[in-house]
Amino acid sequence: MIRRRIVRIREWFERRIRRTPGGSWFFPHGLLAFIVGLYGFKNVLPLLDQIRIIQTHLKTFGPAQDFAHLPVVFHIPGGVPQTIIGLVQLLMSIGLLLRSRFAWVVTVLFSTLSLVVVLRQTPLSFVHLGFILLLLAGLLLARKSFDQSTVSTGSFFSLLSILLLMGYGIFGSFILGKGFTPPITSLITAFYFAVITMATVGYGDIVPTTDDARLFVVSLVIFGITVFSASISSVLIPLINERLKKVLIPEKRKMTRKNHYILVGTGSLARHVFQELSSRHLPVTLIVPHLLEEAPFAEADQVVGDPTDGEILKKAGAQEAQAILALLEEDAENAFVVLAARDIGSKARTIVSVRSRASFSRIRSVSPDMILSPEMIGGELIAMALNNEKIDGESFLRKALFLDKRMQGEPEAPNEGLPG
Repeated sequence: MIRRRIVRIREWFERRIRRTPGGSWFFPHGLLAFIVGLYGFKNVLPLLDQIRIIQTHLKTFGPAQDFAHLPVVFHIPGGVPQTIIGLVQLLMSIGLLLRSRFAWVVTVLFSTLSLVVVLRQTPLSFVHLGFILLLLAGLLLARKSFDQSTVSTGSFFSLLSILLLMGYGIFGSFILGKGFTPPITSLITAFYFAVITMATVGYGDIVPTTDDARLFVVSLVIFGITVFSASISSVLIPLINERLKKVLIPEKRKMTRKNHYILVGTGSLARHVFQELSSRHLPVTLIVPHLLEEAPFAEADQVVGDPTDGEILKKAGAQEAQAILALLEEDAENAFVVLAARDIGSKARTIVSVRSRASFSRIRSVSPDMILSPEMIGGELIAMALNNEKIDGESFLRKALFLDKRMQGEPEAPNEGLPG
């Protein structure tokens, strides 16, 4: 029951993504970016208040004085983690607006970290906890909307993340200067300490002596390792892979996408259909979530992207195709492929696979040209064989498949075509 409700909520959410006016530029990624940005600003407010207070009292106390009587931001239960999380969320909200996959991953990780911080707070704020859970649920449901992953985008956000981390290390060590031996009394010394700490060199000439300073150093090392490793993986690895691919793999000749067949899906049914079409020397273009290098798809013409996105269908040549075969594992996704093809004005025939009998009527409501259900067809054949019924090819085809005039050559009765 719970699993069914989760599936229904996800289907409703994805349906809203595709039917909301202006959804291609705002919903859901723009709305999530706005919410994440507001939440990040809320987490950064204590730091802004602390900076304002320090600026007010700087002439009196000096940078290396003890700020114990001031509301200290660098305090683990509600200071450093929430402040850093807020700064990262403000930064990543820009990436979410650009549909960046890197920004989505970082936002999910830091929102999870924020959940851990909130659970450790006393007393526990159930409103705050519920908000974070809803935010995480929204991010996970809209994961397919964040599909932009380029070297330029990764480089941009990696550079901003490094600059943000440097600012955190410099000003954090400067404000907590009294907690080190010898004390950090200048921004130059703070810059030096932040660099050697993030590099995990640790000469030992400056040592944290208070609990706040030690916890700050621990957080600086952890964040430094995380940011630098993520930056390297998001920039250098794609460049190296692209270079190696160009050297080791010969460039494939692009197929002319006209009067061809578009195949959506990589399951067993899709593999067999692809093999049968290829054996007949029919041109096939695959729409896949990522490039496939394994057989039988290795040498196929592939388009990477979401098949329910009209732009991806246009790129695959849906407006010039003979047929679009939606053979995904989820029935709702197949229906969305048909709707997306209609939205871009494609005249190609649509063939949809159905796994569940309960989904048959919903799939039929989007009016595909043919509905194929291997499970139900198998059940029909077994029942007919056990009952010693004569299996006539034409009558069985009409009973097992839902075909419209273009596929069958004649009109079909209103109730004809439902299996069983």
